[in-house]
Amino acid sequence: MSAVGVKELKNRLTHYLRRTKAGEEVIVTERGKPIALLQPIQSAANVRSLESRLAQLAAQGFLTAPQRQPLKRVRRVKVGGPPLSRVILEDRR
Repeated sequence: MSAVGVKELKNRLTHYLRRTKAGEEVIVTERGKPIALLQPIQSAANVRSLESRLAQLAAQGFLTAPQRQPLKRVRRVKVGGPPLSRVILEDRR
């Protein structure tokens, strides 16, 4: 486990992400005080948000994360005419 300051993490983010991906935990510090922990998602024990839990399941191979953003708004379509159930019943006669 290593510790890194915010400035160093920002400047060498890819390096520390590679180390985390390899299984190492990295403590992020701000002015010498620990503020965050970077750890591999597979070993995260206490996930709080739905997004974190889904990311953890995707990393473990239990599901595939979506590649696109969900639709923001779906328009409802109004269909005119008699109800479909009535049309089906009349067709059966």
